[in-house]
Amino acid sequence: MRTPGFGCRTFLKILKSHTPEQLFAESASSLAILQLTGAIIGSIRNPDWSTIDYDLAWLEQENNHAITLHDANYPAQLKEIADPPPVLFVRGNPELLAWPQIAMVGSRNPSASGMETARDFARTLSQHGFVITSGLALGIDAASHRGALDAHGYTIAVAGTGLDRVYPARHKDLATEIVNTGAIVSEFPPGTTAKANHFPRRNRIISGLCQGLLVVEAAKQSGSLITARMALEQNREVFAIPGSIHNPLARGCNALIREGAKLVETTQDIMEELHQYNQQDDNSVPLPVQTTLDLEQQTLLNLVMFSPTSIDMLVENTGQSVEVISSMLLVLELQGYIEATAGGCYTRIK
Repeated sequence: MRTPGFGCRTFLKILKSHTPEQLFAESASSLAILQLTGAIIGSIRNPDWSTIDYDLAWLEQENNHAITLHDANYPAQLKEIADPPPVLFVRGNPELLAWPQIAMVGSRNPSASGMETARDFARTLSQHGFVITSGLALGIDAASHRGALDAHGYTIAVAGTGLDRVYPARHKDLATEIVNTGAIVSEFPPGTTAKANHFPRRNRIISGLCQGLLVVEAAKQSGSLITARMALEQNREVFAIPGSIHNPLARGCNALIREGAKLVETTQDIMEELHQYNQQDDNSVPLPVQTTLDLEQQTLLNLVMFSPTSIDMLVENTGQSVEVISSMLLVLELQGYIEATAGGCYTRIK
Protein backbone atom coordinates (compact mmCIF):
# COMPACT_ATOMS: atom_id res chain seq x y z
CA MET A 1 0.00 0.00 0.00
CA ARG A 2 2.94 2.33 0.66
CA THR A 3 4.67 1.63 -2.67
CA PRO A 4 4.33 4.72 -4.93
CA GLY A 5 2.54 3.90 -8.19
CA PHE A 6 1.39 0.51 -6.93
CA GLY A 7 -2.34 1.10 -7.35
CA CYS A 8 -5.35 -1.00 -6.46
CA ARG A 9 -5.65 -2.80 -9.82
CA THR A 10 -1.92 -3.63 -9.92
CA PHE A 11 -2.15 -4.89 -6.34
CA LEU A 12 -5.09 -7.18 -7.17
CA LYS A 13 -3.35 -8.47 -10.32
CA ILE A 14 -0.18 -9.33 -8.38
CA LEU A 15 -2.18 -11.06 -5.62
CA LYS A 16 -3.33 -13.64 -8.18
CA SER A 17 0.22 -15.01 -8.39
CA HIS A 18 1.99 -13.78 -5.26
CA THR A 19 1.37 -13.25 -1.59
CA PRO A 20 2.85 -9.96 -0.34
CA GLU A 21 5.57 -11.98 1.46
CA GLN A 22 6.52 -13.71 -1.80
CA LEU A 23 6.59 -10.42 -3.69
CA PHE A 24 9.08 -8.87 -1.28
CA ALA A 25 11.30 -11.95 -1.54
CA GLU A 26 11.58 -11.72 -5.35
CA SER A 27 14.71 -10.49 -7.11
CA ALA A 28 14.66 -7.31 -9.19
CA SER A 29 14.77 -9.36 -12.40
CA SER A 30 11.78 -11.48 -11.29
CA LEU A 31 9.84 -8.32 -10.45
CA ALA A 32 10.59 -6.93 -13.89
CA ILE A 33 8.93 -9.99 -15.43
CA LEU A 34 5.74 -8.95 -13.63
CA GLN A 35 5.78 -5.77 -15.76
CA LEU A 36 6.38 -3.50 -12.78
CA THR A 37 8.07 -0.15 -13.38
CA GLY A 38 11.60 0.57 -12.23
CA ALA A 39 10.30 2.98 -9.59
CA ILE A 40 7.94 0.35 -8.15
CA ILE A 41 10.68 -2.30 -8.16
CA GLY A 42 13.04 0.11 -6.40
CA SER A 43 10.46 0.85 -3.74
CA ILE A 44 9.70 -2.84 -3.17
CA ARG A 45 13.40 -3.63 -2.84
CA ASN A 46 13.99 -0.62 -0.56
CA PRO A 47 10.74 0.34 1.23
CA ASP A 48 10.20 3.69 2.96
CA TRP A 49 10.22 2.25 6.46
CA SER A 50 9.25 5.57 8.06
CA THR A 51 5.75 5.42 6.53
CA ILE A 52 5.38 1.77 7.50
CA ASP A 53 6.45 2.54 11.07
CA TYR A 54 3.80 5.30 11.11
CA ASP A 55 1.14 2.78 10.06
CA LEU A 56 2.24 0.24 12.67
CA ALA A 57 2.16 2.91 15.40
CA TRP A 58 -1.39 3.84 14.30
CA LEU A 59 -2.43 0.17 14.42
CA GLU A 60 -1.17 -0.16 17.99
CA GLN A 61 -3.78 2.36 19.12
CA GLU A 62 -7.03 1.09 20.60
CA ASN A 63 -9.88 0.45 18.12
CA ASN A 64 -7.61 0.70 15.04
CA HIS A 65 -7.49 -2.17 12.53
CA ALA A 66 -6.19 -3.11 9.07
CA ILE A 67 -8.20 -5.78 7.25
CA THR A 68 -6.72 -7.48 4.20
CA LEU A 69 -8.66 -8.93 1.28
CA HIS A 70 -8.22 -12.46 2.69
CA ASP A 71 -9.17 -11.59 6.27
CA ALA A 72 -12.34 -13.24 7.66
CA ASN A 73 -13.66 -9.78 8.58
CA TYR A 74 -13.31 -8.45 5.02
CA PRO A 75 -16.89 -7.78 3.85
CA ALA A 76 -18.09 -10.32 1.27
CA GLN A 77 -20.26 -7.69 -0.44
CA LEU A 78 -17.22 -5.53 -1.17
CA LYS A 79 -15.29 -8.44 -2.68
CA GLU A 80 -17.91 -8.57 -5.44
CA ILE A 81 -16.95 -5.22 -7.02
CA ALA A 82 -14.49 -4.94 -9.90
CA ASP A 83 -11.68 -3.37 -7.84
CA PRO A 84 -12.08 -4.07 -4.12
CA PRO A 85 -9.49 -2.33 -1.92
CA PRO A 86 -6.76 -4.86 -0.99
CA VAL A 87 -6.57 -3.32 2.50
CA LEU A 88 -9.22 -1.56 4.57
CA PHE A 89 -8.22 0.61 7.51
CA VAL A 90 -10.91 0.67 10.22
CA ARG A 91 -11.52 2.67 13.38
CA GLY A 92 -14.23 1.10 15.50
CA ASN A 93 -15.97 -2.26 15.13
CA PRO A 94 -14.79 -4.12 11.98
CA GLU A 95 -17.46 -6.82 12.38
CA LEU A 96 -20.13 -4.31 11.31
CA LEU A 97 -18.72 -4.34 7.77
CA ALA A 98 -20.40 -7.71 7.22
CA TRP A 99 -23.80 -6.56 8.48
CA PRO A 100 -26.65 -5.66 6.08
CA GLN A 101 -26.23 -2.03 5.07
CA ILE A 102 -28.24 0.71 3.40
CA ALA A 103 -26.07 3.48 1.96
CA MET A 104 -27.47 6.99 2.00
CA VAL A 105 -26.07 9.85 -0.08
CA GLY A 106 -27.16 13.26 -1.32
CA SER A 107 -26.42 16.95 -1.55
CA ARG A 108 -23.78 18.68 0.56
CA ASN A 109 -26.06 21.73 0.58
CA PRO A 110 -29.52 20.24 1.07
CA SER A 111 -32.76 21.92 2.03
CA ALA A 112 -33.98 21.78 5.63
CA SER A 113 -36.62 19.32 4.45
CA GLY A 114 -33.97 17.12 2.83
CA MET A 115 -31.95 17.02 6.04
CA GLU A 116 -35.02 16.07 8.06
CA THR A 117 -36.00 13.39 5.54
CA ALA A 118 -32.53 11.84 5.56
CA ARG A 119 -32.40 11.78 9.34
CA ASP A 120 -35.90 10.26 9.61
CA PHE A 121 -35.19 7.56 7.01
CA ALA A 122 -31.85 6.66 8.62
CA ARG A 123 -33.45 6.47 12.06
CA THR A 124 -36.24 4.13 10.92
CA LEU A 125 -34.01 1.92 8.75
CA SER A 126 -31.62 1.61 11.69
CA GLN A 127 -34.47 0.58 13.96
CA HIS A 128 -35.27 -2.22 11.52
CA GLY A 129 -31.77 -3.65 11.73
CA PHE A 130 -29.84 -1.97 8.94
CA VAL A 131 -26.42 -0.40 9.36
CA ILE A 132 -26.47 3.08 7.75
CA THR A 133 -23.45 3.72 5.54
CA SER A 134 -22.44 7.13 4.19
CA GLY A 135 -19.43 9.33 3.48
CA LEU A 136 -19.13 11.69 6.49
CA ALA A 137 -19.62 14.67 4.15
CA LEU A 138 -21.63 17.79 4.93
CA GLY A 139 -25.39 17.74 4.37
CA ILE A 140 -27.23 14.49 3.67
CA ASP A 141 -24.29 12.27 4.71
CA ALA A 142 -24.11 13.85 8.16
CA ALA A 143 -27.89 13.76 8.62
CA SER A 144 -27.90 10.05 7.74
CA HIS A 145 -25.18 9.21 10.27
CA ARG A 146 -26.98 11.23 12.95
CA GLY A 147 -30.31 9.51 12.23
CA ALA A 148 -28.73 6.12 12.95
CA LEU A 149 -27.13 7.47 16.12
CA ASP A 150 -30.51 8.91 17.21
CA ALA A 151 -31.91 5.37 17.11
CA HIS A 152 -28.92 3.97 19.07
CA GLY A 153 -28.20 1.96 15.94
CA TYR A 154 -25.04 1.44 13.93
CA THR A 155 -23.49 3.57 11.22
CA ILE A 156 -20.38 3.28 9.04
CA ALA A 157 -18.59 6.29 7.56
CA VAL A 158 -16.34 5.75 4.53
CA ALA A 159 -13.58 8.37 4.45
CA GLY A 160 -11.57 9.86 1.60
CA THR A 161 -8.55 10.46 3.84
CA GLY A 162 -6.37 8.51 6.23
CA LEU A 163 -8.14 7.73 9.49
CA ASP A 164 -5.75 9.78 11.63
CA ARG A 165 -7.62 12.87 10.43
CA VAL A 166 -11.26 13.90 9.90
CA TYR A 167 -12.57 15.59 6.77
CA PRO A 168 -14.38 17.92 6.96
CA ALA A 169 -12.77 19.01 10.23
CA ARG A 170 -16.09 20.26 11.65
CA HIS A 171 -17.24 16.61 11.81
CA LYS A 172 -14.63 15.66 14.40
CA ASP A 173 -17.25 15.18 17.14
CA LEU A 174 -19.54 13.24 14.78
CA ALA A 175 -16.62 10.99 13.81
CA THR A 176 -15.93 10.28 17.49
CA GLU A 177 -19.58 9.31 18.05
CA ILE A 178 -19.48 6.99 15.04
CA VAL A 179 -16.29 5.26 16.20
CA ASN A 180 -17.73 4.68 19.68
CA THR A 181 -20.57 2.50 18.37
CA GLY A 182 -19.90 1.93 14.67
CA ALA A 183 -16.91 2.28 12.37
CA ILE A 184 -15.03 4.64 10.07
CA VAL A 185 -13.39 2.96 7.07
CA SER A 186 -10.83 4.02 4.47
CA GLU A 187 -8.64 2.39 1.85
CA PHE A 188 -6.11 5.22 2.36
CA PRO A 189 -3.31 4.68 4.90
CA PRO A 190 -2.84 7.00 7.89
CA GLY A 191 -1.46 10.40 6.99
CA THR A 192 -3.31 10.62 3.64
CA THR A 193 -4.79 14.08 3.12
CA ALA A 194 -8.03 14.95 1.31
CA LYS A 195 -7.66 15.11 -2.48
CA ALA A 196 -10.39 15.52 -5.11
CA ASN A 197 -9.65 12.18 -6.81
CA HIS A 198 -10.00 10.29 -3.51
CA PHE A 199 -13.75 10.82 -3.24
CA PRO A 200 -14.91 8.92 -6.36
CA ARG A 201 -12.75 6.04 -5.09
CA ARG A 202 -14.39 6.37 -1.67
CA ASN A 203 -17.84 6.31 -3.32
CA ARG A 204 -17.30 2.88 -4.90
CA ILE A 205 -16.70 1.53 -1.37
CA ILE A 206 -19.90 3.14 -0.07
CA SER A 207 -21.93 1.49 -2.83
CA GLY A 208 -19.91 -1.73 -2.68
CA LEU A 209 -20.60 -2.29 1.02
CA CYS A 210 -24.36 -1.86 0.77
CA GLN A 211 -27.30 -3.96 -0.39
CA GLY A 212 -29.19 -0.87 -1.47
CA LEU A 213 -28.35 2.79 -1.96
CA LEU A 214 -30.80 5.63 -1.22
CA VAL A 215 -30.36 9.07 -2.81
CA VAL A 216 -32.26 11.62 -0.72
CA GLU A 217 -31.66 14.94 -2.45
CA ALA A 218 -29.32 15.63 -5.35
CA ALA A 219 -28.89 18.23 -8.08
CA LYS A 220 -28.61 17.13 -11.69
CA GLN A 221 -24.78 17.26 -11.68
CA SER A 222 -24.40 15.87 -8.15
CA GLY A 223 -21.60 13.49 -7.25
CA SER A 224 -24.31 11.37 -5.60
CA LEU A 225 -25.48 10.37 -9.08
CA ILE A 226 -22.01 9.00 -9.80
CA THR A 227 -22.28 6.89 -6.63
CA ALA A 228 -25.73 5.71 -7.72
CA ARG A 229 -24.42 4.63 -11.12
CA MET A 230 -21.55 2.80 -9.42
CA ALA A 231 -24.16 0.99 -7.31
CA LEU A 232 -26.04 -0.04 -10.47
CA GLU A 233 -22.80 -1.31 -12.03
CA GLN A 234 -22.19 -3.30 -8.84
CA ASN A 235 -25.69 -4.83 -9.10
CA ARG A 236 -27.00 -3.03 -6.03
CA GLU A 237 -30.55 -1.75 -5.64
CA VAL A 238 -30.86 2.02 -6.10
CA PHE A 239 -33.63 4.03 -4.45
CA ALA A 240 -34.48 7.70 -4.85
CA ILE A 241 -36.86 10.07 -3.07
CA PRO A 242 -38.75 12.17 -5.66
CA GLY A 243 -39.29 15.91 -5.41
CA SER A 244 -40.92 18.88 -7.07
CA ILE A 245 -40.02 19.57 -10.70
CA HIS A 246 -39.34 23.15 -9.59
CA ASN A 247 -36.75 22.11 -6.97
CA PRO A 248 -33.21 21.96 -8.44
CA LEU A 249 -32.18 19.63 -5.59
CA ALA A 250 -34.78 17.09 -6.75
CA ARG A 251 -33.69 16.91 -10.38
CA GLY A 252 -30.98 14.32 -9.74
CA CYS A 253 -33.37 12.00 -7.88
CA ASN A 254 -36.09 12.47 -10.51
CA ALA A 255 -33.56 11.65 -13.24
CA LEU A 256 -32.54 8.45 -11.41
CA ILE A 257 -36.18 7.39 -11.18
CA ARG A 258 -36.62 7.94 -14.92
CA GLU A 259 -33.57 5.71 -15.46
CA GLY A 260 -35.05 2.90 -13.37
CA ALA A 261 -34.28 3.65 -9.72
CA LYS A 262 -37.02 2.63 -7.29
CA LEU A 263 -39.24 5.56 -6.26
CA VAL A 264 -39.33 5.68 -2.47
CA GLU A 265 -41.88 7.39 -0.25
CA THR A 266 -41.44 5.36 2.95
CA THR A 267 -38.81 3.06 4.44
CA GLN A 268 -41.16 0.14 3.89
CA ASP A 269 -40.73 0.66 0.12
CA ILE A 270 -37.03 -0.10 0.60
CA MET A 271 -37.53 -3.08 2.87
CA GLU A 272 -40.14 -4.67 0.61
CA GLU A 273 -37.88 -4.27 -2.42
CA LEU A 274 -35.04 -6.00 -0.59
CA HIS A 275 -37.44 -8.70 0.71
CA GLN A 276 -36.10 -8.09 4.17
CA TYR A 277 -38.97 -6.45 5.97
CA ASN A 278 -39.14 -7.85 9.48
CA GLN A 279 -41.59 -7.31 12.29
CA GLN A 280 -39.14 -6.07 14.88
CA ASP A 281 -40.40 -3.50 17.30
CA ASP A 282 -39.48 -0.03 16.04
CA ASN A 283 -37.30 0.52 19.09
CA SER A 284 -35.22 -2.62 18.58
CA VAL A 285 -31.74 -2.73 17.08
CA PRO A 286 -29.49 -5.75 16.41
CA LEU A 287 -27.10 -6.88 19.09
CA PRO A 288 -23.41 -6.82 18.13
CA VAL A 289 -23.02 -10.51 18.94
CA GLN A 290 -25.47 -13.42 18.72
CA THR A 291 -24.76 -14.81 22.16
CA THR A 292 -26.12 -18.30 21.39
CA LEU A 293 -23.44 -18.87 18.74
CA ASP A 294 -19.76 -19.66 19.15
CA LEU A 295 -17.13 -17.49 17.43
CA GLU A 296 -16.83 -19.66 14.30
CA GLN A 297 -20.60 -19.82 13.84
CA GLN A 298 -20.94 -16.05 14.34
CA THR A 299 -18.16 -15.40 11.81
CA LEU A 300 -19.89 -17.62 9.26
CA LEU A 301 -23.28 -16.00 9.94
CA ASN A 302 -21.74 -12.58 9.26
CA LEU A 303 -20.77 -13.83 5.79
CA VAL A 304 -24.26 -15.07 4.88
CA MET A 305 -26.08 -12.20 3.18
CA PHE A 306 -29.77 -11.34 3.14
CA SER A 307 -29.70 -12.49 -0.47
CA PRO A 308 -28.76 -15.98 -1.78
CA THR A 309 -25.21 -16.85 -0.71
CA SER A 310 -23.47 -19.92 -2.17
CA ILE A 311 -21.54 -22.49 -0.15
CA ASP A 312 -18.62 -22.04 -2.58
CA MET A 313 -18.38 -18.36 -1.65
CA LEU A 314 -18.45 -19.22 2.08
CA VAL A 315 -15.75 -21.85 1.60
CA GLU A 316 -13.59 -19.32 -0.28
CA ASN A 317 -14.05 -16.58 2.31
CA THR A 318 -13.43 -18.78 5.35
CA GLY A 319 -10.86 -21.29 4.07
CA GLN A 320 -12.88 -24.06 5.72
CA SER A 321 -13.86 -27.32 3.99
CA VAL A 322 -17.27 -27.87 2.42
CA GLU A 323 -18.06 -30.44 5.11
CA VAL A 324 -17.29 -28.03 7.98
CA ILE A 325 -19.25 -25.19 6.37
CA SER A 326 -22.23 -27.46 5.65
CA SER A 327 -22.28 -28.64 9.27
CA MET A 328 -22.26 -25.07 10.63
CA LEU A 329 -24.91 -23.99 8.12
CA LEU A 330 -27.18 -26.77 9.37
CA VAL A 331 -26.79 -25.49 12.95
CA LEU A 332 -27.56 -21.92 11.85
CA GLU A 333 -30.60 -23.12 9.91
CA LEU A 334 -31.93 -25.14 12.85
CA GLN A 335 -31.53 -22.11 15.11
CA GLY A 336 -33.49 -19.95 12.67
CA TYR A 337 -30.72 -17.59 11.53
CA ILE A 338 -30.70 -18.68 7.88
CA GLU A 339 -32.82 -20.64 5.40
CA ALA A 340 -31.94 -22.76 2.39
CA THR A 341 -32.87 -21.37 -1.03
CA ALA A 342 -32.84 -22.68 -4.58
CA GLY A 343 -29.53 -23.61 -6.15
CA GLY A 344 -27.91 -24.83 -2.94
CA CYS A 345 -27.66 -21.31 -1.51
CA TYR A 346 -28.55 -19.86 1.89
CA THR A 347 -30.16 -16.57 2.89
CA ARG A 348 -29.86 -14.85 6.24
CA ILE A 349 -33.26 -14.14 7.82
CA LYS A 350 -32.26 -12.54 11.13
